[in-house]
Amino acid sequence: MSTQPTTAPSSAGPPTRDELAHARRLLGTFQRDYSTKVVGQQNLTRALLVTLLSRGHILLESVPGLAKTLAASTMASAVQASFSRIQCTPDLLPSDIIGTQIYDAQHARFVTSLGPVHANFVLLDEINRSSAKTQSAMLEAMQERQTTIGGETHPLPEPFLVLATQNPIEEEGTYVLPQAQMDRFLLKEIVDYPTPAEEFEVLNRIESGALERRRIDATLTTDDVAFLQGLASRIYVDAAIKRYIVSLVNATRNPAAVIGPERAAYLEFGASPRGAIALLQVAKALAVLNDRDHVVPDDVKALRHAVLRHRLVLTFEAVADRVRPELLIDSLFDAVPAP
Repeated sequence: MSTQPTTAPSSAGPPTRDELAHARRLLGTFQRDYSTKVVGQQNLTRALLVTLLSRGHILLESVPGLAKTLAASTMASAVQASFSRIQCTPDLLPSDIIGTQIYDAQHARFVTSLGPVHANFVLLDEINRSSAKTQSAMLEAMQERQTTIGGETHPLPEPFLVLATQNPIEEEGTYVLPQAQMDRFLLKEIVDYPTPAEEFEVLNRIESGALERRRIDATLTTDDVAFLQGLASRIYVDAAIKRYIVSLVNATRNPAAVIGPERAAYLEFGASPRGAIALLQVAKALAVLNDRDHVVPDDVKALRHAVLRHRLVLTFEAVADRVRPELLIDSLFDAVPAP
């Protein structure tokens, strides 16, 4: 580990070469340790790092068994941070997540018992199986980064990252997340099946016993994460890039003028201002991952699907014709000229 300062300077200027070099060492250490437990899933790894550097939250969608829980627990282990897993069920109550007050008969007073959301990394497994009231309690904690129990406010730890999962192939006993709540997630990442080579490596590691040990030795601290987050916030973004982001988001709201009326008919509502903010935050985090002190147009484009797929509301015709939001996103990005 480097002995360089672990908190980003207060300077408003872009990161220095030494700070970027220190960030590169920290990220290299994390990825080395992370890859000892998680095989492949490069897109998932990048999405998790971008979410962490942007101080956001991520929604993961996939069929069961694709290492979502393993990825979350491994990230927490590598960062020397607390981790909790919440299995969402229809009978899960808000107090089961944020905590409650318990009466202490011995001392004749109420004692606050904090819930599992009070951890650095929180995995909400199958969030769409919990009721709307419980979903709201969790998403409020995500937005405010604090909980209120018995009139007392309890700040959540830093860093604080929620990884929510949902299974797209099961609908019985589920509650669809409202669009306003989906918008709270910085990214929605679709986790795909591993390649044959990656799956072969998984079998080799299981046979050798390499995956039996659930945790790894932490080499990063929460102060290191704070340094990386501070660095990402100071990445330089030119006004032309900001105008490009605004043009892209506005194109989702007025698609007919950009991609034509035929494809625009598939899009009912475009992205909110949170979409523009997310594109900016993600681009700055990607600049850090790519060892740059400024954002380029490719940083805005790289995770466009993950940023916008859950922010676009498609029409019934789009669902009937099986039109994916990624197709519309690509059309919009192709039509809006980059600086």
